[in-house]
Amino acid sequence: MLFLAQAAWLISRQAAAPAQLLPRLLFLAVGVLLGGALWWVTRRLYGNQGGYTALVLYCFSPAILRACVLPGSELLAVLGVYGGVYTSVGVAHAMQGPRRKWRPRILLLTAIFAIAALTHLVALALALLLGLALVLWIAEGRRTQVCFVLLTAVAGALVVFFACDGFSLRTFLGTSDAFSVTFSLDPARRFFFALPHVGIGLATAAAMLLYLAQRRSRYFGNTAPLLCALVLIFLATKGASGTATPWLWALPFLLTFIAGVFADAYQSPRRRLALGAAGALILFQAVVCFLSLPGLL
Repeated sequence: MLFLAQAAWLISRQAAAPAQLLPRLLFLAVGVLLGGALWWVTRRLYGNQGGYTALVLYCFSPAILRACVLPGSELLAVLGVYGGVYTSVGVAHAMQGPRRKWRPRILLLTAIFAIAALTHLVALALALLLGLALVLWIAEGRRTQVCFVLLTAVAGALVVFFACDGFSLRTFLGTSDAFSVTFSLDPARRFFFALPHVGIGLATAAAMLLYLAQRRSRYFGNTAPLLCALVLIFLATKGASGTATPWLWALPFLLTFIAGVFADAYQSPRRRLALGAAGALILFQAVVCFLSLPGLL
């Protein structure tokens, strides 16, 4: 509710015409869907406390709020990358069980990959590569089969992409540099040293210290989102529309990592200290977020 209230206030400041209001509401719905996906993943992995830690930080992320009220493709790309990676992991887990559970998840994976492809082809490539890396990590005994399923889902997503483009290759013609990807420290520097994200930056630093100090935190559930975030936050790329922000694509993975490490700390002998420290960081980020709202647009 707080997330919706903040977004509604930002939309009202722009006094958008009715014709402009619908796209903003649609992207706000995408933001809510992404928040629901983040909460579902973190709650499944880390329990209620971890899930709500990630969700609250997400709701008080100025970058996410800005993406929700200013129509653009980046929020859909975030959903495509984050959803694609974790749905790939879900498919790998489902393939350890009965076949009747395979088809719905494969269809969902194809749909999410299609969203990534329609927003940014680099997002599709990254979702596939990161998902494939995690699947090869966990899918013992079925690696070949799972890889084939992921490639089939990508093929289906590309069919949707070309169908929406009228089965034309014009997207690729004359845009060889539009999908180039380079590594750069600048995106991470701009994110972590920006005042609106200082609370998330402090939470990331605390989570990294705990991750290195606590052996119980160094497992797949925490390491996977950390590696994904490290890959994405150091990327710089451009898209067909001119700009792209992979550091924003890294944000849900970063929040997942924070939630996982904090959830481990909540179960430690110093539970009260961990809950108090996490609560203070979240409150600080909430205050910073509210103070940043007037300057977001």
